[in-house]
Amino acid sequence: MKSFKFKQFEIQQSKDVFRVGTDGVLLGALANIESAFRVLEVGTGTGLISLMLAQRNLHADFLGLDINADAVALTKLNFENAPFSARLKNLYQDFKTFETEEKYDLIVSNPPYFEESGSDKDKIARQTVELNFKQLIAQSAGFLSEDGFLSVIIPVEGGEVFVSMAEDCNLFLNRKVNIKGIENAKTKRLVLEFSPTEKKLLESEFIIEKSPRIYSDQYLELTKEFHIFKKEARG
Repeated sequence: MKSFKFKQFEIQQSKDVFRVGTDGVLLGALANIESAFRVLEVGTGTGLISLMLAQRNLHADFLGLDINADAVALTKLNFENAPFSARLKNLYQDFKTFETEEKYDLIVSNPPYFEESGSDKDKIARQTVELNFKQLIAQSAGFLSEDGFLSVIIPVEGGEVFVSMAEDCNLFLNRKVNIKGIENAKTKRLVLEFSPTEKKLLESEFIIEKSPRIYSDQYLELTKEFHIFKKEARG
């Protein structure tokens, strides 16, 4: 499968691992990384999100976990080939059984969300069979630093349930980004950020395309340090 080239790094891809997608790019560009020194990514896939975050924060160290052996091998390759490879490591590890004394300033995940699917790739990466929202939240709550954040991107349909589950684990919604695929459409994705401290909610709207296959100025501005495209590039 053809690799995906960004300005500062390249993502090798595989037919057995979910390829670079808009959800991952959005979370990599939007997650609150500024004050983080230790970052944990749950479900690395190709390593895209950690690589984007490492480009945005030159001081943080990153650990990525994945239960898919093919994804772990691919992430390792992409990490090693990146200019910030010294700060990136990954493990073949089920997050449900992950143990550490470390506390993380940011835990980030593009978690599984389809209940059923036909392929093995989908089963691991996109079904709630391997890791459901409740498990992700409960585990993350124990690993966050006092000022840390859990940052996720999920379908809008799961938003209320996710927020409720987080509150049950004493994690409070601090930030919500409502993502629309195209202007005047319904919200289809949410970037949600939680912390152990209850704060005033910061809510915003983000539009990916201003017309079919034409990126919005908002998207172009957000990803200008990553994507290689002209101002009117097509998606």
